[in-house]
Amino acid sequence: MTEKSSNTVGIRKRERKVLLTGLLFTSPWIIGFLIFQLYPVAASFYYSLTEYNLFKAPEWLGLRNYTELFRDEKFYLSMYNTLYITIVGVVPHLAYALVMALLLNTKVKGQSIYRTIYFLPTLVPAVAGSLLWMWLLNSQYGLINMGLSYIGITGPNWLIDPDWTKPSLVLMGFWGTGTITVMYLAALQDVPKMFYEAAEIDGASKWRQFWTVTFPFISPMTLFQLIMMLIASFQYFTEGMVFAEATQSTGGPENSLLFYSIYLYQQAFSFLDMGYASAMAWMLFMVVMFFAFIIFKTSAKWVYYGGDK
Repeated sequence: MTEKSSNTVGIRKRERKVLLTGLLFTSPWIIGFLIFQLYPVAASFYYSLTEYNLFKAPEWLGLRNYTELFRDEKFYLSMYNTLYITIVGVVPHLAYALVMALLLNTKVKGQSIYRTIYFLPTLVPAVAGSLLWMWLLNSQYGLINMGLSYIGITGPNWLIDPDWTKPSLVLMGFWGTGTITVMYLAALQDVPKMFYEAAEIDGASKWRQFWTVTFPFISPMTLFQLIMMLIASFQYFTEGMVFAEATQSTGGPENSLLFYSIYLYQQAFSFLDMGYASAMAWMLFMVVMFFAFIIFKTSAKWVYYGGDK
């Protein structure tokens, strides 16, 4: 064996040793991923093709669960309610968080205190926050309708009128934008100050500086937040469930709060139709992937990366 070949064998042995050592240290995560993530995903896809209720062996159905979805009126209703929360809620919440981040980024006395106060509601658990807002939105004794009455406006029945149940949830959503705002604050800190100085020399107004300097530099963060909020809105569950149960109905008044995840929960754990619920979960996955794909395809027109030419 030549000296060169022996060196090559030695390098390969060291590489294998490094690889095995790395796999040994990452094995807890790998095992956890295989057992608690990959296996449930694969099992749910299999169950979506079967009739399964936990008490008997799965019975093969093929694509029947998926075809049944398109004949289910509640499937369309729950998807409409979810799309409402997504379309009406995501963009206003994102814009509100950005405005608040710009305000909290202003150099004023007590800046850290304002930031802390604004972020505190995010620490409130979702159920507790929902119960608090149910009191605020009470049509007779709630503070919101009382405030509206002072300016001559009769407040709606937020929790009872099916036309106002989803807007009430959108209104409550502004309460929990603290995390998004903090992430926007971090992005604003990374905008180079020299660009603002150059814009001021050129006579650009604050509004012009925002669109030509600020927004391009924080556009990657906007893309990230948009995708994450999209995914979260399609999985909207806790707040809708709490509001609905307050009316002694799982779907709320006239099923106006029957969101897709709540309907999926009903099928899986109330009716024990795991096969149908699994098909719903995979349908939701495909819908989210479709919208995420559209956002990513259009992002090249409005997202700016520092390394782009």
